[in-house]
Amino acid sequence: MKYFSLVWAGLWRKKTRTVFTMISIVVAFLLFGLLQGINQGFSVAMRTLDVDRLYVSARTGMTDGMPISYLQRIRNLPGVRAVSLWAYFGGYYQDARKVVPAFATDAAELFKVYKEIKIKPEYLAAMEKTRTGVLIRDTLATQYGWKVGDRIPIGTSIWTNKAGSNTWEFDIVGTFDASAYGMGFPAFYLNYSYFDEARSFGTGQVHYYIVSIQDPKQADRISREIDAMFANSSVETRTQTEFALAQSQLKQLGDINFIANAIVGAVLFTLLFLTANTMMQSVRERTSELAVLKTLGYSDTKVLLLVMTESLLLCLFAAALGIGLAAVVFQSPALQKLFGNFSMPTLVMMMGAGIAVAVAFVSGFPPAWRARQLNIVDALAGR
Repeated sequence: MKYFSLVWAGLWRKKTRTVFTMISIVVAFLLFGLLQGINQGFSVAMRTLDVDRLYVSARTGMTDGMPISYLQRIRNLPGVRAVSLWAYFGGYYQDARKVVPAFATDAAELFKVYKEIKIKPEYLAAMEKTRTGVLIRDTLATQYGWKVGDRIPIGTSIWTNKAGSNTWEFDIVGTFDASAYGMGFPAFYLNYSYFDEARSFGTGQVHYYIVSIQDPKQADRISREIDAMFANSSVETRTQTEFALAQSQLKQLGDINFIANAIVGAVLFTLLFLTANTMMQSVRERTSELAVLKTLGYSDTKVLLLVMTESLLLCLFAAALGIGLAAVVFQSPALQKLFGNFSMPTLVMMMGAGIAVAVAFVSGFPPAWRARQLNIVDALAGR
């Protein structure tokens, strides 16, 4: 600690240069924290997916319909605990920019499959009694100021009803809490029986069967049996676990891990040259001062350590600030909705600290070694 004031004075010898270098490091590690934090967030979300849930879709594509007759055949398979369905409605409220993620379903069965959803029994009972009833997520109700008992018009860019209109009216009969599933869980459910009867085309078709199984160890067997059951039929199926489905959807966006690492790698590589240039200039400008320190009895090793400490202090302080800002951003409502109650992973903080130390060493060692090798006479003479 007795050398701290000396290191600190050397660091701030050129205040403007130091400030801009620190800002660059802060921005680089802010980007690192956000990208790697989101990457880890996806990994955490993937690990929390239910292992006893299967998704059945048409083999030709997730948007192609399957016959409703498949439902009972899947339900009769040994090891199946419950089966529900999704038919995509494609809703919006007032204008197409206000998207409402609406699905037609069998609510009673759906909430058996998704055990973590919190819903009052009386809401499920009301849904069964009200053909035009809908269950909405509590966050969606808050967003639009909806409440139980409201009658709302929902448009759709896909389905027209038998009256020839693409605007459907529904009665809100209850809300549910799906916070355990994060932002991606559908927020609006209507009765499939009403939807199927009222739509002008596509009758008897669904987009997904969601299957809850009794023993997760039997997931592969049951998946194979479902697909074999409908092999060579008019609509063959593809059955996946929830984890596999999420992976395939993420791959449509690209390799998140590769993209994050590539961007961060490019930024840190550039940062390495910037920091090295700053430290090299700093040492070059203080050649005579370092020579004086050696004259006063500072050993070559001690001078090397002083310069290395200066580089380490610069990188660690700025990196900590950048990671800290990223952690604050992770508490924003947008990311909290996406990942749920998620904070900056400790692993990302540790990775950031390790990278900061590595950058400090690589960028600081060449000028520090040059300072160590200084000849006192030549340095004082300006040679």
